[in-house]
Amino acid sequence: MHSSHLLLEEPIRMASILEPSKPSFFPAMTKIVGTLGPKSRSVQVISACLNAGMSVARFDFSWGDIDYHQETLENLKMAVKSTKKLCAVMLDTVGPELQVVNKSGNAISLEADATVVLTPDQNEEAASQLLPINFAGLAKAVKPGDTIFVGQYLFTGSETTSVWLEVTELRGDDVVCTIKNSATLAGSLFTLHISQVRIDLPTLSESDKDVISKWGVRNKIDFLSLSYTRHAEDVRHARDFLSKLGDLSQTQIFAKIENIEGLTHFDEILQEADGIILSRGNLGIDLPPEKVFLFQKAAVYKCNMFGKPAVITRVVDSMTDNLRPTRAEATDVANAVLDGSDAILLGAETLRGLYPVETISTVGRICAEAEKVFNQDLYFKKTVKYVGEPMTHLESIASSAVRAAIKVKASVIICFTSSGRAARLIAKYRPTMPVLSVVIPRLKTNQLRWSFTGAFEARQSLIVRGLFPMLADPRHPAESTNATNESVLKVALDYGKTSGVIKSHDRVVVCQKVADASVVKIIELED
Repeated sequence: MHSSHLLLEEPIRMASILEPSKPSFFPAMTKIVGTLGPKSRSVQVISACLNAGMSVARFDFSWGDIDYHQETLENLKMAVKSTKKLCAVMLDTVGPELQVVNKSGNAISLEADATVVLTPDQNEEAASQLLPINFAGLAKAVKPGDTIFVGQYLFTGSETTSVWLEVTELRGDDVVCTIKNSATLAGSLFTLHISQVRIDLPTLSESDKDVISKWGVRNKIDFLSLSYTRHAEDVRHARDFLSKLGDLSQTQIFAKIENIEGLTHFDEILQEADGIILSRGNLGIDLPPEKVFLFQKAAVYKCNMFGKPAVITRVVDSMTDNLRPTRAEATDVANAVLDGSDAILLGAETLRGLYPVETISTVGRICAEAEKVFNQDLYFKKTVKYVGEPMTHLESIASSAVRAAIKVKASVIICFTSSGRAARLIAKYRPTMPVLSVVIPRLKTNQLRWSFTGAFEARQSLIVRGLFPMLADPRHPAESTNATNESVLKVALDYGKTSGVIKSHDRVVVCQKVADASVVKIIELED
């Protein structure tokens, strides 16, 4: 993986660009989050998605009830069992999302320059002149001249189901708008987005809490995607709520940044959250188009320096209906990787798209190609400079392990960890080779029964770039002797050989704890 490492800044032979990529056990270092839905919820399709490179399954509660998503999750469990590929579960909240209430489900035609009224009266029937919405405070939030976007849920921009409205008059609780473009609202779910206007609704709604306490607790979710995160307090509130729900105290919270308010408070949100999702669909409406790339690059850089996963959304929208991405989309995926993103999140492409498996496979191949030309040397220097001196003990060990692995051209870094923190720190320095995170379970008790920790930690590394988890035998304690670790190391090496990452005479860097000391060692494999 590292031997063909090129740099775009250096002269490369143009013909070499056309050389086919070598197949790899890990499709790419960058992870892929797939949203499971109508087109991707059978055991067969989910299995194919896992084999294609999906490592996190996202369950979007903006539509579908608990029973529907439970059925999908049971299919995911069967797919994981049959493919023998780990997959983490992400619950995506609805949050303060504004929706058009179209009870009949009939298509609604809107003509440019005509007038339409948005009303909070949900008993009204949706029609060309009247759209009922799920928010009573719209008239207090907007003013004449404001722009409102109405689009099919997870709109891709290519549909004729998206419309721009301009507020012209406030009439009691109703908002009168002029239609800016002709469109037909056809589909089950339509959302409203008002550019740069604060919506006074809680980030974690009562229905979100209900779903988390029922479905989330039952399924021990690995990640909570907190939609419309606007303040650090939103994350603190969600963490406080999770802490009272048993196992969910271990669930990681990913703040989903969707508007100007989230952008303004980004630094404080990053301090509190476990990771960041840049929801570029809504951000693209709230921000001027020429500013979107700038926020993406700045936000991903900050996440990288903090060592927290950055997830990018809305990359290959056109693949919802097409087998190939556009040139711009393919370049966009590659740039997300070169910017330093940990994962790519697919929404409409896998949820209702015609080609969920092909989309995952295509995105994985683009990521793998971009990783080959990622300037790791420059990135490493920037990260070390940002961290400064004196480094913490763990940070020093992690950066040293990566530097050693690159110097000796190691094929893999193996890291023994119980909390996952050491492995995540190694991945923070973006080594050019995979990091095999061997999670050693710890025994815990609540005075009534024994249980092992480790499964959460292993699955949560499935969203971190370059990190590939493996659960060790629970009979080996975390603070083990050198001899015990050696036997776990053999299992890890065997796994690496089986997966084709490690070959005879390869060098491997091992990062482990021996007694109270952290050790980085280089081993050379024999035949």
